[in-house]
Amino acid sequence: MKTLSNMGFALFGAALVAISYGLARFAFGLFVPSISTELSITPAMIGVIGALPFLSFVLATLMAPMAADWLGARYLAMLSGTLGVAGLAVISQAGSASLLGVGVFICGVCTGLMMPALTAAMQALVSRTMHGRVSSIMNAGTSIGIIVAVPTVVFLSDAWRVTYAAFAVLAGLGVLAAWLFIPSVSRVVPADAAPPEPLSRQQWSRLVRLALFAFAMGFVAAPYWLFAPDLLVSLGGLSGHLTGWLWFAAGVAGLGGAVVSDLADRNNPPITQALMLMMLSASLVLLAASPNQLGLAMFSALIFGGAYMSLTGLYLMTGIRLLPGRLSLGPVLPFMACALGQAIGSPVIGALVDQLGYANAFSLFCVAGVFIALLSPLYPGHIDYLTEETPALLDSEEDTGLQAAYDQQLLDENGEPYEESVTTEPGDTSAQTNLANT
Repeated sequence: MKTLSNMGFALFGAALVAISYGLARFAFGLFVPSISTELSITPAMIGVIGALPFLSFVLATLMAPMAADWLGARYLAMLSGTLGVAGLAVISQAGSASLLGVGVFICGVCTGLMMPALTAAMQALVSRTMHGRVSSIMNAGTSIGIIVAVPTVVFLSDAWRVTYAAFAVLAGLGVLAAWLFIPSVSRVVPADAAPPEPLSRQQWSRLVRLALFAFAMGFVAAPYWLFAPDLLVSLGGLSGHLTGWLWFAAGVAGLGGAVVSDLADRNNPPITQALMLMMLSASLVLLAASPNQLGLAMFSALIFGGAYMSLTGLYLMTGIRLLPGRLSLGPVLPFMACALGQAIGSPVIGALVDQLGYANAFSLFCVAGVFIALLSPLYPGHIDYLTEETPALLDSEEDTGLQAAYDQQLLDENGEPYEESVTTEPGDTSAQTNLANT
């Protein structure tokens, strides 16, 4: 195994996330116009197919902690990449809706396994004081993957089979890179870190609220990820190759999502949740109102990409803060809820497009998003991170943001943030600990 620096690992992880998230999952919507035309698939059926990768993502995420302990980070990442190769290859050869569904389902499993593998490797290789920065860079890989997919649509809008075959080759290179750079270790937990406290009724209440808001955001975002390019082609009459600029705008705006979520943690998370969800909802109706104007459509994509990535970053921090000591659950719970929302929202928007048309269907989802945003005062804020036994940890900027959330993820026997760095030689299993409490 070749050793990477903290920043080198961050960039390497971002590349793998770009493949497994950006290309294997979120790029699908870009090719819906050409795929649905060639395979004669209705919007309702596209909605069902679009739900499959999110369902498989949830299933894979549930199994990932056990798989990470059993296989180790290296082989779990290689398994994820291999499934990505298989899923992308199946999509490239799909001749029917059922085979297309098989391909996107496999891609969802690839997505669900990759981040747990990278997280396990990060805990073994990266200093805890760098976890926040490294995690932010790796999460930006989703936006990078979305941007990378743009040229394939701009120049090869109808050649979706060739494009997906090329994506499969990139995923194969990712498998080789995982074998070279990721250690064969499981999650590493310091032996002197305090075990997590049992969850109280108040904590369960806050977690339920977080999960419901993440689910709702995923539900409202489903139309854009799945049908925005097809809306421009079907309703606006734009050429298919122009739809790639939507994803370019969304990807560029998404790169700033980590900054916004950090600012939210320093100020008022419920207000940020309301503002970002309002913006996301507005992007739906703006796109539906101006489908034949590429400039306005790209502006709506900028709003959507920034709001979506900001909200996912905010949910990540909230999940980590609400579940200290549970390394495999805190960062995962909100993403599972969001994926379930998208899995439910995809067939619903597909059916509505079939019955009401794009404009009315997108407008209904916008109204739903605005209504949910009005409930944002219920979102877990700073006061909900604290308990009677916990000191006020959020009085300064140093105690907020993603790194501060990671700092509070592990506590020592005195209840203070765990500070000692733990290093593990590649392949050394002496420091590995099964997360039985998570």
